[in-house]
Amino acid sequence: MKKNTEADRERVFREYPVAKALRVMVVPAVVSQLIVLIYNMADTFYVGLTDNPYMIAGTSLILPVFNISLCLAGLAGVGGGALISRLLGQGREDEARRASVFSLYLAAFIAAVFAVGTGVFMDPLLKLLGAGENTYEYARQYALCVIVFGGVPTVLSNALANVVRSVGRSKEAGAGIVLGGLLNIALDPLFMFVILPPGQEVLGAGIATALSNGIACLFFITVVLRMGKGSVVTFNPRAGLASKESVIAVFAVGVPSAVATFLFDLDYVIIDKLMVSYHDLALAAVGIVLKVERFPLNVGVGICQGMLPLVAYSYGAGNHRRMNDTIRLARRVGLLIAAVSIVLYEIFAGPLVRIFLSDAQAVEMASGFLRIRVLATPLMFLSFFTVYLFQAFGRGRISLFLGVMRWLVFNIPMLFILNHFFGMYGIVWSQVVADSLTVLLSFYVLCRFGPKKEAVS
Repeated sequence: MKKNTEADRERVFREYPVAKALRVMVVPAVVSQLIVLIYNMADTFYVGLTDNPYMIAGTSLILPVFNISLCLAGLAGVGGGALISRLLGQGREDEARRASVFSLYLAAFIAAVFAVGTGVFMDPLLKLLGAGENTYEYARQYALCVIVFGGVPTVLSNALANVVRSVGRSKEAGAGIVLGGLLNIALDPLFMFVILPPGQEVLGAGIATALSNGIACLFFITVVLRMGKGSVVTFNPRAGLASKESVIAVFAVGVPSAVATFLFDLDYVIIDKLMVSYHDLALAAVGIVLKVERFPLNVGVGICQGMLPLVAYSYGAGNHRRMNDTIRLARRVGLLIAAVSIVLYEIFAGPLVRIFLSDAQAVEMASGFLRIRVLATPLMFLSFFTVYLFQAFGRGRISLFLGVMRWLVFNIPMLFILNHFFGMYGIVWSQVVADSLTVLLSFYVLCRFGPKKEAVS
């Protein structure tokens, strides 16, 4: 008799109607993505209560570095998770278990290296990010907490979420991320305004974030242990060494995922650097916008995260019809949400920005920035949707090509070009212009280089 875990997995991946399977996998992923965004914004919200724009700017400067730590989780988690789902579709459960062990230990190792490196090179890193006299100390305090001391549990919990989701346990994956987010929201005001003295609010926010991520990591470890000895997801090295083919497959998808995330954050760093050349209020304004705009983007990421194991499993099993139906439905849902977000942000940009900023000039700038940036939402969704598809197919080189083209050829050069000709607002318009080109390229690549049997329209 099959174990319950295997039966559950087959019901989600094979037996559920496509709409139900997508809902079961996507909803927890979307909720967790929104909670992650909310708790990231919670730090900014509570720091904003101090009416100190330099504290807001300091925490905003660290956001790209924090996201780079998450891209390391993607290297092991996305690469490993996509492989595990494909292996399960092929009926190779033992190899999937070995790939799980490799992915989780890889995540812990690279997280530790990144945390130590950030601590050692803190000063030049902050200067590179654009920290000035008014923002340096705040940025340093936040980085020490969330990256140096909190980096390993943050990366490991996110890698675990991807790997756990890859075997059909999207609820557990979402629950762990939600737990960490809700704890951070609750602990922020406690450390910022009760435990620590005035002037140490950024330090309090950092401690709350590190602690909540640590607890989330313990939750995931507990989930894995409770899944039992026969589970595909395990820390037990006795499962054996992953094959050379599997190791290559993890890196083939994981490295492009990490590179794409890194380039995404590099884009944010460059935006911050260019905005600094105007004034600190512009930096504070764009820092808020880059967070607020991510609500619909994170929903789109959640859709892709939930879709990926379903597509990868069907691809591995050779069930092309089910795979195509899943892709089409996920894409339609993502585009619908993007369209709704444009309408809402155009109407409510001002009130949303005022949640985080009180300075009238900064609010006016941020509202204008947001109304422009949100126009790129459907284009951004289509761009990373295509990348997720090739990750599900195990086609890492193509996903890497699309990521490099998007950021190094289109987005980042467009920042400098439009900034030169149109100034501050040229920076804001760059996303719309660059991602229009990216979508055209992505559509061509999917039609031209996607496996013929899996081609979708």
